[in-house]
Amino acid sequence: MFYGAPESPDGTLRLPADGPTEQTITADLTALAPSVRKVVIAAALDGAPTVDEVGAIQVTAGRDNSARPLAQPALDAATTQRTMLLAERCRRGPVWRLRVIGQGYDDGLDGLVRGYGVDVEE
Repeated sequence: MFYGAPESPDGTLRLPADGPTEQTITADLTALAPSVRKVVIAAALDGAPTVDEVGAIQVTAGRDNSARPLAQPALDAATTQRTMLLAERCRRGPVWRLRVIGQGYDDGLDGLVRGYGVDVEE
C-alpha cells in the first residue's frame, strides 16, 4: 500500500488520509490470508524534510479505533533519514505480535522496500 494505492486489493489493509499531520493504517488481521505472516509499516517523507524535523512519531496499536490502545510507543531518535521502518505485525501461530522498530533509512523508500523483496521501477 502506498499513498497512490491506499487500500489492499482485498480491503484488509487501508491507509486513510486524515490530513497532512496524521496518518492511520488500519488492518483487519483476522481477515488476512493464513499465508500472510508479516505486515510491515513504514513512513516516507516527500520533499526535503527529514524524520527528525517531523518530531516524535507515535505508533498506536489496538483492537479498533474506539478501544483503548494496547500499545502506544513514540519513536523520536531519527536524524537525517527521510524513510523510517516503524513497526511490523508478525503472526506467531494464531496470534499477531507488534514489533516496534524505529529504524531510519538513508536509501529512501525504494531502498527499504527492496530489502523486503519488492521490485521498484526506476
